[in-house]
Amino acid sequence: MDDGDIERFEEEREMELYREYRDVLPMFAYVIETERRFYLANKVDVRPVDEGWVQVQLTDAWVWDMFRPARFVSSVQVMTRRDVNVEELRRDDTTIPDTPDIET
Repeated sequence: MDDGDIERFEEEREMELYREYRDVLPMFAYVIETERRFYLANKVDVRPVDEGWVQVQLTDAWVWDMFRPARFVSSVQVMTRRDVNVEELRRDDTTIPDTPDIET
């Protein structure tokens, strides 16, 4: 296996993940982005806690991570001191292209 094989493998996994994301997006109400992960979820609870920490509780979620064998999870709890972005999806905005528009 050379570097080209590894790059092709990673590109194929990213494309598979993108296609899965495209297919599951209509099933979810929220997009959540933290410093470490990107999630889709149907319920989100963000609460500030002591000393600048933020607790994010997700229910019925999907995790963008090409190395996870199972991306659907029933609940996720994230503790962070960094930004958390939560966006509510509009049902008419959930159509995305078959392939990502990537500029090189």
